[in-house]
Amino acid sequence: MDTDQLIRTLAADNEHHTRPIGFSLMLALLAAAPVSILMFFTELGVRPDVMTAMHNPFFDLKFAVTLALAISATAVSLHLARPEASLRGFGWWLLIPAGILVAGIGGEMMMPQRTPMMTRLVGSNSRYCMSAIPEMSLPLLAGALYALRQGAPARPAVAGAIAGMLSAGFAATLYASHCTDDSPLFVATWYTIATALVTAVGALAGSRVLRY
Repeated sequence: MDTDQLIRTLAADNEHHTRPIGFSLMLALLAAAPVSILMFFTELGVRPDVMTAMHNPFFDLKFAVTLALAISATAVSLHLARPEASLRGFGWWLLIPAGILVAGIGGEMMMPQRTPMMTRLVGSNSRYCMSAIPEMSLPLLAGALYALRQGAPARPAVAGAIAGMLSAGFAATLYASHCTDDSPLFVATWYTIATALVTAVGALAGSRVLRY
């Protein structure tokens, strides 16, 4: 091979660009979302008093928490997809939904309550919350792990765990429109436990699927 041909070959190789990991993740989540949405409307559906509930700030707070988790975990996942990346400097993003939730609990505590604290914490939908959020998360988690395979995370289990968080965040956003328990105490307890389950599944799957 002469020099000119070598240069042309190298130039042709350089013209081939891999798809950005963020674009791959977006496509994977968009492909998985209809499955989760179908599961939601088949098994649960939107609560019948949703129009009235929208005037309750604690109903709106649920979406602020779940979307903050989904968005912050997505940002951290994209960061961890690089081989040299670590949680240092990015882990604080995951504290944003926790901060919103703590503020909501504080706001509720300052209001005159007619319902006992334990009643608000236990609620009436804890069993559905514990099953529905993980179930609806699984298609999203599968899509997220598939997309993250296009990267090269140095810590596959951690990357998988964060993928579990983002999947649970989006699934919990769906579930929040069905759940009639609006207390931040309920969200802090049962949404968190459901998210922890998906995070554990993501860590286990990521340790195998994302290993390179």
